[in-house]
Amino acid sequence: MAQEGISFADIPFADRADAGRRLARVIEAHLTEKADFADPLVMALPRGGVPVAFEVARTLGASLELLIVRKIGAPGHPEFGLGALVDSDEPQVVLNAEAMRIANPSEKYVQAETERQRLELARRRVLYLGDQARISPSGRNVIIVDDGIATGGTAKAAAKALRQAGAAALMLAVPVAPKSAIASLGDDVDRLVCLASPTPFHAVSIYYDDFEQTTDAEVIALLRQARGGDTGFGQR
Repeated sequence: MAQEGISFADIPFADRADAGRRLARVIEAHLTEKADFADPLVMALPRGGVPVAFEVARTLGASLELLIVRKIGAPGHPEFGLGALVDSDEPQVVLNAEAMRIANPSEKYVQAETERQRLELARRRVLYLGDQARISPSGRNVIIVDDGIATGGTAKAAAKALRQAGAAALMLAVPVAPKSAIASLGDDVDRLVCLASPTPFHAVSIYYDDFEQTTDAEVIALLRQARGGDTGFGQR
């Protein structure tokens, strides 16, 4: 994993839009210097990653797509992730071998929970994008964007699924993340852009003045603007 473009920002960020604009400037400078990541597709991890990714895509003149990830929780402990289901033409299941060993769920449970999350994933995609066509990551240089990373589990699952879906190259771009998470993602992405990696690291919310939960309505509005013919965005 190349880490060109990593810099350290003055934090806290005002809000997700501010973080997105600052992240976009660093990515733009990186892509100008390194001409081997052309015509990127920006993929946002909803909900919080959407306002950040919106600013990145607008600055780069890139297309914006959602990358919905649903945790597959352990029996009786849904907060403990066995893996994740990642949105694509054929949703990808990415299981964590160590978590599976610890929880030791039955195959029947994993299948049932995966199907439950598949239905929720489909519901959310219709909610956010209606009948709009999916923009395929196959053969594309993809920039995965979130509002921050705590453990890296979601980003890792997303990256693995995008590899399976045929993405040409992957960049992970986040405003803030702990050094441990950055290190854990080393084999999963080709480039990583992170504005700040404080030590010690606290909750992502600490590094924002305004970290109000992004609503479904806000996600829908931003996606409509980005994918509704606005000349500042790519449309493929």
